[in-house]
Amino acid sequence: MEEKTAISFANVAAKYDGTPEILTDVSFNISNGAFYFLSGVSGAGKTTLLRLIYQLRKPSRGQIKLFGRVTNDMTRDEINQLRQKMAIVFQEYSLLSHLSVFDNVALPLRVRGVSEDKIKKLVSKVLDWVGLGKYADANPKTLAGGQQQRVSVARAIIVQPSILLADEPTGNLDDENAKRLMELFVQMNKMFGTTIILATHSRDLMETYKFPVIRVENHRVTFTGTSNPTTGADTESKKMWKGPRPTNYFSELSKQFDDIGNAQ
Repeated sequence: MEEKTAISFANVAAKYDGTPEILTDVSFNISNGAFYFLSGVSGAGKTTLLRLIYQLRKPSRGQIKLFGRVTNDMTRDEINQLRQKMAIVFQEYSLLSHLSVFDNVALPLRVRGVSEDKIKKLVSKVLDWVGLGKYADANPKTLAGGQQQRVSVARAIIVQPSILLADEPTGNLDDENAKRLMELFVQMNKMFGTTIILATHSRDLMETYKFPVIRVENHRVTFTGTSNPTTGADTESKKMWKGPRPTNYFSELSKQFDDIGNAQ
């Protein structure tokens, strides 16, 4: 039977060396196909929460499960295998300055052993989606902050993740590109069941799209706009993908994204 819970925290705490706990006794279950905003003031622990999910940090106590598997004692190889199903968009972009825009986006596909012919087609397509097709050969350092963020997003979505984590992905974008990018995330969630947690400070974004919110405050998390996910998997059925997954990910998503662009 397919595991229905994508992310599970049980009494999780996190701290850095020599500091008080940033997160304390965090417990929740997030279902496959859910979409959540992640909110809280700067320094509250939003990025720490995302890093715990992506296994860039281990909890100081408590248990984390991803896709039904306990991660606490996983080996490095097991964690790398688990990350094959996830992607993260960092607030600081994390692009490699010695690689071109094309090669930055292609990197996760090359790590997975995808053929160069297929990489060329997929990278060209995804760069066109985010409006950066003409910058494929550019060094990312020469791009504006908003453009670098779109490269980071392109690199994340090209691996067709089951879980997408995004840390302020629209923070450096103008309104038009922020909307275009947000609509892409919505289509990924609706059409392909991608579980998405998107950190944002934008009240307008949360009011426009009305997905449930995880709020980080006083070292703990609370949930609004959904049933209580601390007692079981969340049941926000209106925001969860339930249909069959289309077989041609990139063709279907490209069509939807083109429609979004044409409608503006």
